[in-house]
Amino acid sequence: MKFRRKADASPTDEAAATSVEPADPATGPFDFSQVEDDGIDRADLGSVLVPAIADRELRLQVDEQSGQVRSVMLAGSDGALEFQAFAAPRNGDLWSDVRPQIAEDMVRRGGQATEREGRWGTELVCQMPVKRPDGTEAVQPSRILGINGDRWMLRASFLGRPALEPEQTTEWEDALAQVVVRRGEGAMPVGEPLPVRLPDDARRVR
Repeated sequence: MKFRRKADASPTDEAAATSVEPADPATGPFDFSQVEDDGIDRADLGSVLVPAIADRELRLQVDEQSGQVRSVMLAGSDGALEFQAFAAPRNGDLWSDVRPQIAEDMVRRGGQATEREGRWGTELVCQMPVKRPDGTEAVQPSRILGINGDRWMLRASFLGRPALEPEQTTEWEDALAQVVVRRGEGAMPVGEPLPVRLPDDARRVR
């Protein structure tokens, strides 16, 4: 089951017209303590907050049985950005710990994963064999990265053109830089996904 926020971001939407770019996108994603009460309207999903971004539609994949949000995605005409926040140790580098595990899992499932240096450090460029709805085989490219924050790590996956042509699609990285993470004060096991909730104005889409 998929949900979309009613104020979908597009060039003609009022939400897009009032969206605000951070002064320096290269410094994001942000911790909630950096942007609290800054007056910018964001979709509040609990552990992540996402402002309206032009030409990007906010989508949430929800498990129908449990009602839990399984993924948060910004989708556009040339690709998508999927992201999730996890609990991490203070002053730690969780991404360096989990990156080899992700690469090994890709290879175990028949795919490939190579490293490259990007805007936020070391990334994984992946190729995963998949089956299309009509039964034919294809290869799905993705670019996976992790950003260490204050007791959190934000894992992001670029799909489509931003995975294949990162130098020509920097606007996708700018979109990721606008995401805000709210860790919360409670103790959580390292690597535990931070809870995500549906916004009040979400609408169900089949």
